[in-house]
Amino acid sequence: MWNTAWMRSVEWLAAAATNPRDCKRQWDHGTGTALLEAGRYWNVLSVPEELGLLALNVLWHDPLRTPGPVLRHSKARRVGFFLPPGPDQQWIGAGIRHVGKGCWIPVPPPYRDTGHLEWIIPPDGNGTLHSPDRLEAALHTATSTLTHLQTDPHEATTRSTTPCSTIT
Repeated sequence: MWNTAWMRSVEWLAAAATNPRDCKRQWDHGTGTALLEAGRYWNVLSVPEELGLLALNVLWHDPLRTPGPVLRHSKARRVGFFLPPGPDQQWIGAGIRHVGKGCWIPVPPPYRDTGHLEWIIPPDGNGTLHSPDRLEAALHTATSTLTHLQTDPHEATTRSTTPCSTIT
């Protein structure tokens, strides 16, 4: 079922491609994914799946704000949060990968999953992205939760629990 929100979502995502028509063709008739360059319209913060899903749960608890796009790679067990582009952003933490200008990521269309890639929250077509500050706070909370969930007290003290942070 196509509606104007889905169409805006497709157009917004495809605009990040070198050739938006080829991007949409890849989604519909090719592999189902398109390689899109980060750093122009958005960056992506890729985190381990368990941490990312807990952080997303924290973000959903704010009734006044809807989280930005979130992409999951089930095989790699990672979750990607779409953020505003910012060359001066630096994220630090165990398993954290910041994808910015000059990097490319495989992206499925917002209207279906492709292989191991699926949208947990597809783009809304209006350019809504995650606030770096809110995401950082959610990752801190998720890291704390993961630490408390450890069953082995020795493991909880030796596991890296370095929280993510932005340095601007």
